[in-house]
Amino acid sequence: MVIPDKTIFIQAANFIVTVFVLNVLLIKPIREIIKKRKGLMADQMEKIEGFNKNATEKMADYEAQLASARAEANEVRSSAKEEATAEEQKLMAEAGKEASGTIQAARAEIEKEVQAAMGQLTKDIDKFAEAATGKILGQA
Repeated sequence: MVIPDKTIFIQAANFIVTVFVLNVLLIKPIREIIKKRKGLMADQMEKIEGFNKNATEKMADYEAQLASARAEANEVRSSAKEEATAEEQKLMAEAGKEASGTIQAARAEIEKEVQAAMGQLTKDIDKFAEAATGKILGQA
C-alpha cells in the first residue's frame, strides 16, 4: 500500500510543471499548425470551388457562343442559298427571254425566206407552166 507523504506534493507539482511545459512546447504549436492547415485547406477548397464555378460559367458561355455562331452560319448559308436561287431564277428568266427572242427572230427570218421563196416561185410558176405545157405538147 502507498503511504502518502510530502513527496506526493512534489510529484504533483512536477506533474503540473511537466504538463505546462509540454503544453507550451508541444501541444500549442501543434494545435496552431493544425489550425493553419485547416485554414489553408479551406482556402484551397474555396479556390477550387471558385475555379470549378468559373470553368462551368466559361463552358456555358462557350456553348452559347458556339450555338450562336452555328445559328448565324445557318442564317448566312440560307440567305446565300436564297440569293443563289433568286439569281438562278433571274438568269433563267433572262435566258428564256433571250431564247424566246432568238426563236422569234429565227421564225421571222424563216417566214421571210418562205415568203421570198413563195414570191420567187409565184413569179417563176408561169415559166414552169409554159415549159411543162410545151413538153407535154411536144414543143421543146
